[in-house]
Amino acid sequence: MFEALGDKLQATFKKLRGKGKLTEKDIDAALREIRMSLLEADVNYKVVKTFANNLKEKCMGEEVLKSLTPGQQVIKIVNNELVALLGGESRDINLADNGPTIIMVVGVQGSGKTTSIGKMGNFFKNKKNKKVVFVACDIHRAAAVDQLKVLGEGLDIEVFTLDKKDAGKIAKKGVEYGKKIGADIIIVDTAGRQHVDSEMMEEAVKVKKAINPNETLFVIDSLMGQQAVDAAKAFDESLEITGFILSKLDSDARGGAALSVTYITKKPIKFSAFGEKMEDFEPFHPDRVASRILGMGDVLSLIEKAETIYDEKEAKKMEEKMRKNSFTLEDFLDQMESMNKMGGIEGLLSMLPEAGKLKGMAISEKDLIKQKAIIQSMTIKERQNPNIINASRRKRIAAGSGTKVSDVNKLLTGFEQSKKMMKQLNSGKMKFPGMKLPFM
Repeated sequence: MFEALGDKLQATFKKLRGKGKLTEKDIDAALREIRMSLLEADVNYKVVKTFANNLKEKCMGEEVLKSLTPGQQVIKIVNNELVALLGGESRDINLADNGPTIIMVVGVQGSGKTTSIGKMGNFFKNKKNKKVVFVACDIHRAAAVDQLKVLGEGLDIEVFTLDKKDAGKIAKKGVEYGKKIGADIIIVDTAGRQHVDSEMMEEAVKVKKAINPNETLFVIDSLMGQQAVDAAKAFDESLEITGFILSKLDSDARGGAALSVTYITKKPIKFSAFGEKMEDFEPFHPDRVASRILGMGDVLSLIEKAETIYDEKEAKKMEEKMRKNSFTLEDFLDQMESMNKMGGIEGLLSMLPEAGKLKGMAISEKDLIKQKAIIQSMTIKERQNPNIINASRRKRIAAGSGTKVSDVNKLLTGFEQSKKMMKQLNSGKMKFPGMKLPFM
């Protein structure tokens, strides 16, 4: 999501790093570029103005102007200001002291509200080992209740419904039911509209009074930019929301909503939802997001993703193979499947400091099926030593797997690039203390 903004900011910093000393003129030029990059990312004008003023004040200090590494000092300042802009520290959900934690979810129609509820339910059920109940209170949008039922069925989460036209009464009965069956987390879905209107807001206020939730979370659509921020502000004024779920974080949106909403409302982003899978949901960490925007990597998130899928014995076995240079194409396919579960190669590389991206290396399920067919069409000798695969062998493999020679070429190129990357990781240039990733 922040790729375009990150690229522009990193280009600005590259110019600063090339200078032994910075003058006031250099800093002014850099701040002008940073300001334009943020405006182009659809960040609120007032936010940009405050951000730029804070940067200028801190960058003009002796710590930067007289530093031996002034470029690095500026990056450090920008990083700190970005973290502050995104909310400072991570904020956990306010769990109830006694009984279930009630989470009311609100948002405009089309923001990804119901899908985000499904992802949040899955997060609490499978990652936090909590018993979750959904309460369906969106009585206006056609098939909204059915959509939540389908999500609940797929996640093995019970969905409370009631054939009534009073959202407040449904919410109250749903919470009572959740308490009765011993739920730890009760997530209440509410109605949305295309735009903020008084009828929707009155109903939301009624639901909130009926259930007195521990959290009132607004789902903010990353694609909507400043419109989403305006809607969030309106909801906050009526409902006193406690935080945000940032949806569609994997989109090509410019990032203005994420970089504006906390500053405007003074309420934190608590979760981010991304991707198509129910697992694509995680707590929002301002420091990690700022680090990724500035190209400094996000190793902590990478390790957390790895820990959910990697097997320690397999990791050690793979490490030994890499050390002995016996990593084969079959091993490569296993690692591609693991990487895909963690967000794909490009997603992983974006978390590595200054690793860059392997363009064109994103692996989809369809790609994996194709790659598996190609590898299975090779002889054992070819899988163990791809260097022997010449032009005629490539034609035979392509014909046997029902693919093109270009597909075989792409697989072999990807294999060599992956070996180089893993060799670099194991050489110590990109070490992660106390942790071996499954592809290392």
